Parts: sequence; C-alpha cells; structure tokens
Amino acid sequence: MQGTLVNVAAIILGAILGTLFGRQLPEKIKNTVMQGVGLGVLLIGFQMALGAENLLIVIFSMVAGAVTGELLSIQERLNKWGEKLENRFAANGNNLFTKGFVSSSLIYCVGAMAVMGPLESGLTGEHTILYAKSILDGVISIILSATFGIGVAFSALSVFLYQGSITLMAGWVSTFLDDAIISEITATGGLLIIGLGLTILEIKEIKVGNLLPALLFAFVLALFWS
Repeated sequence: MQGTLVNVAAIILGAILGTLFGRQLPEKIKNTVMQGVGLGVLLIGFQMALGAENLLIVIFSMVAGAVTGELLSIQERLNKWGEKLENRFAANGNNLFTKGFVSSSLIYCVGAMAVMGPLESGLTGEHTILYAKSILDGVISIILSATFGIGVAFSALSVFLYQGSITLMAGWVSTFLDDAIISEITATGGLLIIGLGLTILEIKEIKVGNLLPALLFAFVLALFWS
C-alpha cells in the first residue's frame, strides 16, 4: 500500500498548493513540467517492457488485447461513464467542490497507471509506477484545484479505495504466480505505460483503455506457456 499512500499524499498536497497558489503559476511552467513527467513515464514503460522473457507472449497479448478492447469499446465506455458521472454529480457549474471531486477522481482512477501501478505493487513489491503517477497526479492536482478548489483533495479517497483494492487483490494472486508469469504481465503493462507517455507528450494519442485486456491475455498465455 506504500505506493498508493504516496499517491494520496501527492494529490492532497497538490490540491492545497493549487488552491493557495495555483492561479499564480504560469501556463508555460505547467506545460513544461507535464512534458518532463511524460518523458519519465516513457522511461518507466521502456524499463518494464524490456524485462520481457518471451516476446511472442507480449506481442500476441497486445494484439489480442487490442482486438478485444476495440470490440468491447472499453475506452469509449470509460469516457461515457465519466461523462455520466460528471453530468449527474457536477451538473451545477457553481458547485465547484463537487465538480472538482468528480472530475479529478475520474482522471486519477481511469487509466493504465491506475491499474498497472497497484498491480506492480501487489505482484512485485515495487512502487515505481505509483511514484511516477504520484508526481503526475500532484501536478494535475495543482492545476485542477486552481480552478475547482479544495474539492480536488477529497478525490484522494477515491484513489485510496480503488488502487488499494487492486493492490490487495494482486498481493493475494501473486502467491499463485511464478516469476516468469509476473515478468510477462509487467512487460505487457510496460507497453501500455509507453502508450500513456506518448499521449501525455501529445506525440500520438493511444487508446490505452482499449489495450487493457492485453494484461489478462499475458497472464493466461504465460500461465499455459509455463
């Protein structure tokens, strides 16, 4: 849970700083910081992906995951779900607290890092992804809270419950997995993180949500392969 707790602390700290000083932060500084974080995310993704022991499993998992994700329209469903929640709970534009809470909760919880980070923590005991996500979320928290106020800080509760649950589940599952299976899942997740990095840097928008099924395929294929 260490990585998730750091993530929660970063969101709260960012929200406090954003509420107090966010409006005074120049836009060019925000953009450059986001670019730096994006490059860091790419580095983490490459480091994870290069740990693959069987490239065929990773490649096939990505292909099968992409087909499955597109058929199920996972990215589009996530976006629509987010829009419905925001319209329902934050329809009143004057209710900045609620709008800040809902909007930031969706941003922090819907994405590859929000899945891969807790999985990495639970499966391997490493928290690299969540530490990087903490920096990213902290910066976003400053930007959002400059507009919506302290309501953004309370989205940390959503992150704690969501990511904490995944970490605990992964920790339980890890007792049934060997290092080879974990390695392929991690490598496949690394490619998803690379896709997220490319999107953050606005190099190419990758539908990472539609690639999430690749993690399941990596698990199944590695299980049978081993």
